[in-house]
Amino acid sequence: MSLIIMILLISVLILVHELGHFLVARAVGLKPEKFGFGLPFGPTLYEKKWGDTVVCVHAFLLGGYVSFADDDPDSPLPEDDENRIMNRPIWQRFLIVSAGVFANAVLAYVLVLIVALGSGGLPVGKYNVYVDDLYPKSTTVAQEAGFAAKDKIIKLDKAEINNPAVFLALLNENATYNSKVYEEKVEAVAARIRELNPSLGEDISAGTEVILPERTPENPMIEPILKKINPGEDYENKKIIELNDLQKSLRDKTKNSSKFKAEQDITLDDLAMAISDTEHPLTIVVLRDGKEVSFENVIPNEKGVIGIKLSFEEISQKTTGLLSAVKNSWTYLWINTTMMIDGLVKLFTGKIPMGELHGIIAIAKVGGDVIQYQGIWKGFLLTAIISMNLAILNLLPIPALDGGHILFLAIEKIFGKRFSTDMQETFVRYGFSFLILLMVFVICNDIFALVTKKF
Repeated sequence: MSLIIMILLISVLILVHELGHFLVARAVGLKPEKFGFGLPFGPTLYEKKWGDTVVCVHAFLLGGYVSFADDDPDSPLPEDDENRIMNRPIWQRFLIVSAGVFANAVLAYVLVLIVALGSGGLPVGKYNVYVDDLYPKSTTVAQEAGFAAKDKIIKLDKAEINNPAVFLALLNENATYNSKVYEEKVEAVAARIRELNPSLGEDISAGTEVILPERTPENPMIEPILKKINPGEDYENKKIIELNDLQKSLRDKTKNSSKFKAEQDITLDDLAMAISDTEHPLTIVVLRDGKEVSFENVIPNEKGVIGIKLSFEEISQKTTGLLSAVKNSWTYLWINTTMMIDGLVKLFTGKIPMGELHGIIAIAKVGGDVIQYQGIWKGFLLTAIISMNLAILNLLPIPALDGGHILFLAIEKIFGKRFSTDMQETFVRYGFSFLILLMVFVICNDIFALVTKKF
């Protein structure tokens, strides 16, 4: 049932988008020829002319559309008729084209505002993270360190912990012998090797003996270097380097050694990287009975695990009245919109793999689960985010999307000349073909994710 509700909500978002185009067109005196509920595939369940517009209800009830005389090559209207969009001033065409995006943005805000007023608060993207339980092995790092159930995790080294994903990511990044090292740490280790071996150059010849730094938690040259991380911040800029086969071999040969004799020509960087990939002692601070308790020398194993189960609760900003609801809703939507834009940029720049790109099938599945397990308020918030995402995607300058049409209008405004109808149709055709291919790719991603139980 929750899945059906989510599909209906997505359909509403598309209908609202098309209704935006329709209402603004009517406001500037343009008469749309048709408004459709659902997509024109299969039989038409209902069709009637209301005023100047034919209203249709299609059997494939997903989304909707609005069509104008310009969309119908067989339209009886003369080419110079004012009821064709192409004959309207640029500012009117811009308003009509951008109205769908505006309608989705307004709906997104209204949905967030409804949640803020109806539920009494909005999530702020932060969580209280707790130790739920310890794994039942007597030798886990967490048990040896002294962790206990109900400890609230507040800090890991320099990172404030208000998101379980960040905590787990940091543990994983600091797994023992994970063949990954921080660039800053390599530089620090290389400096320490030079300090212990003043005559050592950047190249180390076979047979050269090198004094190695001690691998102890107390040695500041060996401790991991972390920067403060909070949800929403980009911590991917911290440069992580993967060891090659030679460096992995050096790492294994230098374990628990205070001296090293090179068996072949290597570089100082090779040796520094090998030594940097070791145990990564961490300091984790928890809040227990109102007091801070610090656990030092906590070392994640080779899987980045310390032996604790986590639980967490979302932190909400309470609504104290209409004014705070209006303000908090704007803040919530702004934060999530900037995160979506950042994610889109990372997708186009390759920082996020295309395999992570998902569409309506995954959205419906995830949305249905959210409604089922977290309630309708969470479902409304997810719908608001999807609506804002729909607005952003439609602004992309791709022919066949609203952003593509806005691009044509901008070129016409700047150069005082519009593209010919045939040229625009060609661009739109290619753009539509691209979107179809992208849709097929996304659907395959969704199906694979469902089959592999990613969601």
